[in-house]
Amino acid sequence: MSDNTRLEDLRRRIQQDPASIAFAQLAEEYRRAGRHREAVDTCRGGLAVHPGYLSARVTLGRALIQLGEFDEAESELHIVLQSAPQNLAAIRGLAEVHHKRGELPEAIAQYRSALALAPNDPELERTVNDLTQTLAESVIARERRRALAVLAALEQWLAALHVTRAQRRA
Repeated sequence: MSDNTRLEDLRRRIQQDPASIAFAQLAEEYRRAGRHREAVDTCRGGLAVHPGYLSARVTLGRALIQLGEFDEAESELHIVLQSAPQNLAAIRGLAEVHHKRGELPEAIAQYRSALALAPNDPELERTVNDLTQTLAESVIARERRRALAVLAALEQWLAALHVTRAQRRA
């Protein structure tokens, strides 16, 4: 079945039964097709009727991430994790939110939580290793800049000290 045929079939099912949980499938299909705004709108409409449907909240969170709406995505994913603390998709989504915000320690912690649930996932292992290395390099670079700033301040102090001594001798 082609993607468009599947989308049309799901839309028809929802039109026939607006209370159908098929909205979650439709939203996920929209998200996979890169139609993130439609995925968000579909999820929000369906969640108004089925607020406890966690997989739809994950889809909503993932679509919001793609739209750059990180605060809303984080909120949706936290709702999922309150009810299902080991929901791998929600944990990965939350990790991605932190990663995209540049919050590397938080991202690494979430990716490690995901890796604990999926220990044989090479992509997760690679992500954790890459982010850990990036964070370490960032810390090293920050410490180097700090040390150079201290050194520059000491050099200025020494130069001022030499000028003062030269003035006293004169």
